[in-house]
Amino acid sequence: MTSPRTPEQILEADRREPDPALFAGGVASDEQHAALRASVRLLSTLLGEALERHEGPELLALVEQVRTLARKPDDAELRSLLADVPPQTAVVLARAFTAYFQLANMTEQLHRWRELTATDDGPLARTVGRIAQAMADGDVDRELVEQVLARVEYRPVFTAHPTEASRRTVMRLLRKVAETVEATEDPRRPASAAPRDERRLAELVDLLWQTDELRVVRPQPQDEARTAVYYLRSIAAEVVPDLLEELDRQLARLDVTLPASARPLRFGTWAGGDRDGNPNVTPDVTLEIQRIQHSAGLDELERMVTELLTEMTSSTRLVDVTPALQESLAADAEALPVTWETVRRLNAEEPYRVKLTFVRVRLQRTRDRLVHETAHEPGRDYADFAELVRDLTLVRESMLADGDHLTGDGAILRTIRTAVAFSTGLATMDVREHSGKHHAALAELYDRIGELETPYAELDRPARIALLSREMASRRPLTGAGASDLGEAAAASLALMSTIRRALDTYGPDVVETYIVSMTHDVDDLFAVVVLAREAGLVDPGSERSPASARIGFAPLFETVAELEIAGPLLDTLLSDPAYRRVVAARGDVQEIMLGYSDSSKDAGIAASQWQIHRAQRSLRDVAARHGVALRLFHGRGGSVGRGGGPTAEAIMSQPNGSLTGPVKITEQGEVISDKYALPGLGRRNLEGALAAVIEASVLHRHSLLPQDLLDEWNATMDVVAAHGQTAYRALVRDPGLVPFFVAATPVDELGKMNIGSRPSKRPGGAGGLDDLRAIPWVFGWTQSRIILPGWFGVGSGLEAAFADGREDALRQMYGSWPFFRTFLSNVQMTLSKTDLDIAAQYVAALVPDDAQPLFEVIRDEHARTVEQVLRVTGQDALLTSAPVLRHTLSLRDAYLAPLHALQVSLLERTRADGDEPDPDLQRALLLTINGIAAGLRNTG
Repeated sequence: MTSPRTPEQILEADRREPDPALFAGGVASDEQHAALRASVRLLSTLLGEALERHEGPELLALVEQVRTLARKPDDAELRSLLADVPPQTAVVLARAFTAYFQLANMTEQLHRWRELTATDDGPLARTVGRIAQAMADGDVDRELVEQVLARVEYRPVFTAHPTEASRRTVMRLLRKVAETVEATEDPRRPASAAPRDERRLAELVDLLWQTDELRVVRPQPQDEARTAVYYLRSIAAEVVPDLLEELDRQLARLDVTLPASARPLRFGTWAGGDRDGNPNVTPDVTLEIQRIQHSAGLDELERMVTELLTEMTSSTRLVDVTPALQESLAADAEALPVTWETVRRLNAEEPYRVKLTFVRVRLQRTRDRLVHETAHEPGRDYADFAELVRDLTLVRESMLADGDHLTGDGAILRTIRTAVAFSTGLATMDVREHSGKHHAALAELYDRIGELETPYAELDRPARIALLSREMASRRPLTGAGASDLGEAAAASLALMSTIRRALDTYGPDVVETYIVSMTHDVDDLFAVVVLAREAGLVDPGSERSPASARIGFAPLFETVAELEIAGPLLDTLLSDPAYRRVVAARGDVQEIMLGYSDSSKDAGIAASQWQIHRAQRSLRDVAARHGVALRLFHGRGGSVGRGGGPTAEAIMSQPNGSLTGPVKITEQGEVISDKYALPGLGRRNLEGALAAVIEASVLHRHSLLPQDLLDEWNATMDVVAAHGQTAYRALVRDPGLVPFFVAATPVDELGKMNIGSRPSKRPGGAGGLDDLRAIPWVFGWTQSRIILPGWFGVGSGLEAAFADGREDALRQMYGSWPFFRTFLSNVQMTLSKTDLDIAAQYVAALVPDDAQPLFEVIRDEHARTVEQVLRVTGQDALLTSAPVLRHTLSLRDAYLAPLHALQVSLLERTRADGDEPDPDLQRALLLTINGIAAGLRNTG
């Protein structure tokens, strides 16, 4: 072991600039900037030509006039011009600026990928290099590395949350634009190809102009599932095989082999499973989406196997195969005689190709069985995913047994690893439901049997906890033999449980893994759902003498700051209950916890939210360790900083030491999915960065190297920042004028007409206040008017209080050496840079009643304070000095965002003046501006 380092040496060693692979910062050359500008200029020119062709030169001139006038702050001529624009013309103006952003975004994504891949070996190479150095220094032993790698699992979970305004049709066109731009910029392209590529690019831009950006109807959960499937299939085909092969290659540097059955990468989905507040997600819809996923997943597996069998041409005249493979081929020939007759004449001496042909046929028959709900035929289709993996593994093991390591560790291994990552359904579905639904169901069940002296609904929480703890340990049914007279709540909850059981029976154990209980306040909220799962046969509580069984796991979702504060003690109480502990043991001693960023930020402000989530993870880590349980944290992050967003890899590296020991789940939602995965190259880079961060954090960040007194000082400093930030934030949001100000100054009410998600934007049955509004429209609305308040408000007051408390040195040390604090301030900087209070002032002046306008001065003061204090901590002269690529990107967009904002303000005035029946064209133009601004700012919700 190396000699201990002093605190000063540790701080200096840990002080490092952010990895440019982790976020859109880094350093880009003048040549790269010039290439991006040239691409954007080319597409802008083509868009202008399309506009002139379809709308006429006068309209193009108007677009340019609006763009020019919008550069001037508070331009009266522009306001007058837009006020007189006919509704149909307003539609075209909005479409023109939106189309620009769509083209510019896709081009920027292409160039971002080039910048990230042009200068280094990639995040995995750097992470493995750091682990290798730690092993050489004696700080990490091989056994630990192998243990961690055996359980590493990064799982992005694609949610159906409504923040993606662009249609899938538009995204496909934009991807083709990017592919063609890439072809035109390829230095190897022959000169003769230039006219063809340039004409193709003009054709695609023309098609984009002729495509409606807005959905005609609100999407259903099935549509959201198909969107997730679209991205998952692209990732499966074009990203994951190469990425997992790269992981294999890098681990070889450590002399570590990852088993083919390992799942370092896995995917999840909420489409069809997220019931919280979405009445459209019924049990029937859940099953239909499972059919959609598995049909697509089996199609993808068939495609992979078809591609593979074209290469597996080894002949028995030249290679030997194992007896196990020969026996399986004989069994296949007997079970599938028609297929055998087809292949025996030409391929009988090519056993690998023959075996894979049988695999393909069985996949086809499996898909047909699931679609038509017919019976499984042993040997003719696959009863479960494990059978498929066994068949593929037989081929690989035969190759390896004959000494063919290049082929055995080549395409066949790539296929096995990719298949294991996606299984037959592409993604594992989480089910989420509100805790109140479960208690309502149990109230009806207990009232039905009439054994309680006090009705269930009237029990205080301690009495309810005691009742459910006893019930959970019992095997007696609450429903009894006849369940025809169940109440509405009980019938709904039990139907959901039965649906989960049916899905598991039909598709296998991976199809649903976790039941998430939103609004978890105490342990009875978990006990209740376990009892209901027992009623459907999903859980057998066992006893002290017999083990429990549990086909799914259960996860509390801690959403508000108050819930996060009690997360550790609640988990301790939960795991101390013998019956619940047996359920966790039945799930491999893994307890999942979901951390909610959105509602905690909306409740207390970003500083208190982020800090309390960090503290909660420390407490949960320590409790789980005491109970001998592995913790799987599920981070419910949104796209915006105000909802926990920001670079994923940086977020992973900023978690508390020891809280990440292999598996982690993180939500991907809305426009973030298209931003990360629309282009395969960028998707590869994002997944690689996140996976590398999970491995590095799990291996190298298990224990803090800093002395306790220094950590105590940093914790106390962050306590000050969070407390004063929360006070400032709550003073604003609890002002009775805030909700009227928000509704007037933003298009939040109009967002409900956007048809961008199946879930309502407001919680049902509320009084219309802030508490009833979901976190997504809360952030989305502020973003549209460029106030973006949830991403920074209160941070300035918190930092100022810490400086006033004499904590200047601590703040600077924290920024230099504490990944949590540095990531927190980096994300706040990005939000501050996107905030434009001069543009916001146009919304306030035109739309907010005079008596509510003084609130804007409170917002201005806190914004100025936050910018000043952030720069004071970071030592920068301007925001984002350390992220020049991002600064350049934002400045590139500003010239086209300004006219969209001016148009949106004008349209809000005009549509609101029309009352409940605005002109349909004005309404459409307004929705298009919402779409365009979302495209321009990207992480909006």
